[in-house]
Amino acid sequence: MSSCFGQRKRALAKGAARRYISAMSKRENGGSSEVRRKRLLYRAERRGFREAGLIFGAFAAAELSGLSGAELDQFEALLNAHEQDVYDWLRGAAPVPPEFDTAVFHRMKALCAQKNPAWKS
Repeated sequence: MSSCFGQRKRALAKGAARRYISAMSKRENGGSSEVRRKRLLYRAERRGFREAGLIFGAFAAAELSGLSGAELDQFEALLNAHEQDVYDWLRGAAPVPPEFDTAVFHRMKALCAQKNPAWKS
């Protein structure tokens, strides 16, 4: 009886592997820049560190729709960086590594420097 169960389990696993849908982050996989922007917005608004979430979320809400493909890459790189590090870079408490010292980073920093930024909570 256990061998029958094992065969059925392997057959189901094989079928599941054939039906797997690739990630929709690339156009050839059915994705689009709009899907990517929605995914980045979701990630920006849901950070583990509240202050970073407010900054990333406000920036994404204001700027994401107008970013080019290269700028989306820069923004995604910042999302992939450690949140506390990005927060320190934005505050000027730590030097910004060259790979993150991009136009998108400077636009985020300008948002933080505003007198009354509109943070979403």
